[in-house]
Amino acid sequence: MRKFNVAVVGATGAVGEEFYRLFEEHDFPIAKLVPLASARSVGKEIEYNGRAIKVKELTHEVFEDEEIDIAFFSAGGSISEEFASSAVDAGAVVIDNTSHFRMDPEIPLVVPEVNPQDIKLWKSRGIIANPNCSTIQMVQALKALDDLYGIERVDVSTYQATSGAGKAGMEELVKQMQDFFAFKLDKSPHEAFLHQIALNVIPQVDVAMENGFTKEEMKMVNETRKILHKDIEVAATCVRVPVLRSHSESITVTFGENIIVDVNNVREAFENFENLVVQDDLPNGIYPMPVNATDTDLTYVGRIRKDIFRDNILHFWNVADQVRVGAATNSLRIAQKWIELEE
Repeated sequence: MRKFNVAVVGATGAVGEEFYRLFEEHDFPIAKLVPLASARSVGKEIEYNGRAIKVKELTHEVFEDEEIDIAFFSAGGSISEEFASSAVDAGAVVIDNTSHFRMDPEIPLVVPEVNPQDIKLWKSRGIIANPNCSTIQMVQALKALDDLYGIERVDVSTYQATSGAGKAGMEELVKQMQDFFAFKLDKSPHEAFLHQIALNVIPQVDVAMENGFTKEEMKMVNETRKILHKDIEVAATCVRVPVLRSHSESITVTFGENIIVDVNNVREAFENFENLVVQDDLPNGIYPMPVNATDTDLTYVGRIRKDIFRDNILHFWNVADQVRVGAATNSLRIAQKWIELEE
């Protein structure tokens, strides 16, 4: 089997660090691993496959110098905007985990379980975009439902962990909880989030838009429609909660007026869908929770129930690890599918 020279841009970030674990767990075919970051991180070491590898500086020339075949970008949209084309020009396929390219009509936006056929479009620009974390876990479940009944509308409220803001977000939650127990929470700084996150929920993720939604909410709207290739109605409310890792979502799906939802059929559709796991036994307290989803590559669904008043409406709960399923794992799965198509 061919092996590839792989670069990770954003080598010392939360998602970057997750890549190294995934490469080992999935025996990804790496000939050479090149961790890349800004000049201030040069010389730091990452651990991969039992050895330490020094971080190199991200430059426009490094992709050609290192003969990179696959470049995973996870260092912010401005970095992708500046350096992704250099990786492509050097002959690499770029799998980008930022929002910069997602809505570009020439660049495929891919969740491999949902629209793997779109990976073939990568040659247009040499880039494949990784969707927003909250979108990924939602569309996995929505695809199963759309195939079953045909979706007309989705209403979703998210419960997003601090890991969505990277290491800084998780560290801020831990620091504020420490300050709470030291009776000095009122003096604890909040820099990663607009407000105190410990013992609180913040009904704003990302900046406000003119339409009253946030940028994060509009990502879910627009990305869902692009991935499913369907003009369904989507409304999102994104909320930050004091959880370290793994996002949760409360999702309501409306089907056509003539559809009568059968919960047993829905469960079966979820159970048969790749990388979805049903945990749905309310009387016995069995349902997805962040503590159980963390450090896994699966998306969990539960609290599956038909609407009380309308036969064509379904409600369910959805949980997945944002750093893995919502970022690194999805990127890795894209790369695996890309390799299959190229062989």
